[in-house]
Amino acid sequence: QVQLVESGGGLVQAGGSLRLSCAASEGDFSRYAMGWFRQAPGKEREFVAAISWSGGMTKYADSVKGRFTIERDNGKNMVYLEMNNLKREDTAAYYCAATTRLYAALTPKDYEYDFWGQGTQVTVSS
Repeated sequence: QVQLVESGGGLVQAGGSLRLSCAASEGDFSRYAMGWFRQAPGKEREFVAAISWSGGMTKYADSVKGRFTIERDNGKNMVYLEMNNLKREDTAAYYCAATTRLYAALTPKDYEYDFWGQGTQVTVSS
């Protein structure tokens, strides 16, 4: 069972940037496909981005496409979410998640992910 710990959240002005990190405890990190989700107060959790085991394939929600980039470093057991040109509507708690399901790589469905971090808060001010 892998443990995930997010970091890098904070308060940023609209138009600014943040880089979220997710550290995984699992030694064989490459067997997990990874995703980022977010949840704003009063709203359902939504998909943000996903990356395949090797990092060769990625998928983004339309709302963040062109602004966010998901990357991973299997040698360091890390996955990152680079967020640029942040908007107020990006304000949310951000969670990284992991799945070992072979058919679920790049899935935007949160129930396909088996392991979750505790989240890191991102607040974008105008």
